[in-house]
Amino acid sequence: MRILVVEDEPLLADAVAEGLRGAAHAVDVVHDGGAALERLGVHDYDVVVLDRDLPVVHGDEVCRELAGSQVRVLMLTAASDVDDRVAGLALGADDYLPKPFAFRELAARVAALGRRARPAAPPVLERAGIRLDPHRREVYRDGRYVPLSRKEFAVLTELLLAQGAAVSAEQLLEKAWDEHADPFTHTVRMIILKLRRKLGEPAVVLTDPGVGYRIP
Repeated sequence: MRILVVEDEPLLADAVAEGLRGAAHAVDVVHDGGAALERLGVHDYDVVVLDRDLPVVHGDEVCRELAGSQVRVLMLTAASDVDDRVAGLALGADDYLPKPFAFRELAARVAALGRRARPAAPPVLERAGIRLDPHRREVYRDGRYVPLSRKEFAVLTELLLAQGAAVSAEQLLEKAWDEHADPFTHTVRMIILKLRRKLGEPAVVLTDPGVGYRIP
């Protein structure tokens, strides 16, 4: 998934982002509500982890801006009383997590929101002899275990979710990389080459010239 973490405590923001990246998500980080609105105007995020008490633009206003969109919002706050949680949900947040929190719980809630942000997908993705288990982060090709890096795993997931349709390099950059990826490099092509090599013969990731990549 593509996730935006909006948190004004840099250490906490970086810790959350690194943990989510460890689960093969693409994560961008900003520290105030104004920067969050700028990013949301440029990128298509699946989930926003949103601190409520933000500088520049309050988290409540960011949440209101997202109401009715496809983006799922997990709101964070130091306040934990029931009235505060109800108020946050009334603003349009999809879920609410008081601080301090266990990262495992945050990761589980983000994953649950991600499933709601996309069309329902089977628990295990299978196509052309490939079996990908997103929860265990395991991939098999014709019964053979295939060790993949986090980025290779994320790209393969997007290709399998497309169910045979071509996925452009731009779409892969949007979903599997964060904002620091350079769209003018051969980053996507290099990951595709590594995927092909690891998945073995016969080649299963095909190129549609001028369109993108697909698994038939």
